[in-house]
Amino acid sequence: MPTTFKPAGTRIPMRPALHGVLPVFQLPYHDDETIDESTLAKELHWLLDQGADGVVMAMVSEVLRLSDTERRRVAERAIAAVAGRGAVVISVGHESAYVACELARHAEAAGASAVMAIPPLAVAPNEEQTRRYYQRIAGAIGIPVIVQDASGYVGRPLSIAMQAELLQEFGPRLFFKPEAPPIGPRLSALLEATAGQARIFEGTGGIALVDSFRRGIVGTMPGADLIVGIVALWRALQAGDERRIYELSLPLGALIAMQNSLDAFLAIEKYLLVKQGVFTNTMVRGPVGYVLDEPTRREVERLFLMLRQAVEHR
Repeated sequence: MPTTFKPAGTRIPMRPALHGVLPVFQLPYHDDETIDESTLAKELHWLLDQGADGVVMAMVSEVLRLSDTERRRVAERAIAAVAGRGAVVISVGHESAYVACELARHAEAAGASAVMAIPPLAVAPNEEQTRRYYQRIAGAIGIPVIVQDASGYVGRPLSIAMQAELLQEFGPRLFFKPEAPPIGPRLSALLEATAGQARIFEGTGGIALVDSFRRGIVGTMPGADLIVGIVALWRALQAGDERRIYELSLPLGALIAMQNSLDAFLAIEKYLLVKQGVFTNTMVRGPVGYVLDEPTRREVERLFLMLRQAVEHR
């Protein structure tokens, strides 16, 4: 049975509001695999110039391939580059709740608008252990926490009841990013279990954005490469422009469907960022589980051209 939701706590003042299009930025590297901070700043400014409402450092930012020192450094550089122009969300998920709390405190001190956390990957904590993990993170800081149900990576969906209980405990400081299939029905179930109070971000790269918007979300966290199309689609959804919604969502959905793993996201997104003049190379720290081959590259090119034409068509 779903948890009966009872509004809890008073609203805590936030930094820049969490809403709209918050793309997850990619991480650029030099040829020696050190982080290219100049190109990172360029990417962040470009995203905001394209209409993003903020940026997110998360799984597609290769956080699992960074040292803890690098994670802190990238968080600081992202917050400094955005400089109040939008929200900055920093991923703090870790195998250890202790370290996740340390990363969360650092993000808050550095000026992040919110943190986001996936559950641990290497173990299979039961529901009580998972609840305690998120309670510790939320209890360690005063800024918003986004509970990321990263089932595509973890393989175990978070229960709706547990998420509703966390919202009851921490109130409006909690947000959610559900990724477990079926996306739409689970999104609606979370809203129903919380009397419509859960604030939810679409978390499938934009492929479920149209359906999720109509069910009731506050924003989306797509990849950086398709920002022009996602912003245009978000605005069409807000305007209720049915023709434009489907004109944009069809090539977008086909492109995103090709990104069927973490490394596929990385390869295709970095390729498109190079194509748009944002990145200078497509380097990913290895080992990798996906390489963009020539037939796939050609199809990505065709679909991206279709998307650009749809964006430009009025």
